[in-house]
Amino acid sequence: MQFEVLTDVGRKRKVNEDSAAVFTRSEGIILAVIADGMGGHRAGDYASSTAIKVIGEQFLELDATGFVDEQYWVEWLQETVNYVNRLLFNEANDNEELKGMGTTLEAALIRGSSCLVSHTGDSRVYAINENGIRQITKDHSYVNILLENGEITEEEAEAHPQRNWIMKAIGSEKTIEPDLYSIELKDQSYLLLCTDGLSNKVNQGTIQEIVLSNASLREKAKELIDLANQMGGEDNISVILIDSTKVEVDDL
Repeated sequence: MQFEVLTDVGRKRKVNEDSAAVFTRSEGIILAVIADGMGGHRAGDYASSTAIKVIGEQFLELDATGFVDEQYWVEWLQETVNYVNRLLFNEANDNEELKGMGTTLEAALIRGSSCLVSHTGDSRVYAINENGIRQITKDHSYVNILLENGEITEEEAEAHPQRNWIMKAIGSEKTIEPDLYSIELKDQSYLLLCTDGLSNKVNQGTIQEIVLSNASLREKAKELIDLANQMGGEDNISVILIDSTKVEVDDL
């Protein structure tokens, strides 16, 4: 399995509050995580980078005895994300400079063809192959609630003034219930994790076209970020692009 991790501050922001990383274990198990922090420059950057660092450390320090058990991984992922949430929530309460901080968090745990995804916020995970592009996650956003209730159209959602309001974030509440998805990668050529700096600017058809092009994996990731910047680049932009064929390590 091969992957690329890229993050960019964008054209309008002075600080990059996104964080992204891929961690690998010798057993061939991979954890890809991406986060979009909020709460002001220092707080947003701290929230996203701390979430990535802590979940990565927990993953790399795991005892290997339960690795064959699917339920082990489900429980580990849920418990670890909740641990990160409590950690950030407590730090925000204890430190005036960090009050109000939070972060989105996408964590994709890949074992062979099996993939578990923990999702909180409005960053996204897509599965992409020749048959199409499928959004695995569902945005925890105010606009998505309006959309699901039929109060606005897809076109109205794309231009809605509150499209960046999220309803759930790691660290913003004492307890959290992330969404959990289980998918098989056998029929999926690529897995894409991204922050809304990409998904708010580049439509899914264009994402699919770029990802399925003949360019190298790094060139594809870079083209996605470059296009989001060309479309305005008002937000930080981060992507993790995974090709389910080879393995290498990278992190930011």
